[in-house]
Amino acid sequence: MDENKILAERFEANRTHLRAVAYRMLGSLSEADDAVQEAWLRLHRSDTSEVENLGGWLTTVVGRVCLDMLRSRRARGEQSLDVRVPDPIVSCADGTDPEHQALFADSIGLALLVVLETLDPAERLAFVLHDMFDVPFEEIAPMVERTEPATRQLASRARRRVKETAPAPDADLARQREVVDAFVAAARDGDFDKLLAVLDPDIVLRADYGAATALASRKVHGAASVAKQALTFSRLGGPELVRWPALVNGAAGLVVTRGGQPFSIMGFTITGGKIVAIDILAAPERLRRLDLAALHD
Repeated sequence: MDENKILAERFEANRTHLRAVAYRMLGSLSEADDAVQEAWLRLHRSDTSEVENLGGWLTTVVGRVCLDMLRSRRARGEQSLDVRVPDPIVSCADGTDPEHQALFADSIGLALLVVLETLDPAERLAFVLHDMFDVPFEEIAPMVERTEPATRQLASRARRRVKETAPAPDADLARQREVVDAFVAAARDGDFDKLLAVLDPDIVLRADYGAATALASRKVHGAASVAKQALTFSRLGGPELVRWPALVNGAAGLVVTRGGQPFSIMGFTITGGKIVAIDILAAPERLRRLDLAALHD
């Protein structure tokens, strides 16, 4: 077997892991694939004969590529948007898609990804690589051009932000689905009190309609305000909107279609039996890029 074929096989053995790293760094499935492809090109151009741990080497390369992409995104002003919901990973409700399971194996919910979007690129890199993938700080420090103690501080700040603002979801999927179904039924029936019963008092709703629509992306706080939004959405949508149960980043969620086409994807974070966050992606240009074929298999 020639050397290039061996190298390609070793890369493929690490592809799923590398894509998981890039997704957590970028919150974009297409950009994650671009980062992984760039890692392959760099591998092909590099002499790795002295590399003992190719998986670790590739993880570092993907981390560097993602850091550059985040910095470029910030320089272009893309992170100035008030609300940006990361790309959701959507699977059928029974959770039978093994590739998607690998991407969110450590419960990377939409609410956590939204918090990661608020971090400085260097903080995000330090937190993702160390806390999620056990990369030593001594390997991360050169990537962010900091000392090892300073890199530890980056991860510590990110960890504190995550702990303060990313709620830990309930683990029971069946119970999650019951809560989401109760939310949908209450909204459909126009029952304000039943909506309040399933919403946490401090719930946050984030709706990302994208830059190409006339609708303004928004963030709504508080159970009463979110309940009003849900009733308005249900009333305006009417019978044309069809809601399909799905897993969104491993949690109970919904895919909403209109005329057979994706209209929005709703991710729910449920803690203590109450909905504490709803993240809605309704940007048409981004919905078109998502692979939703598994929902119809």
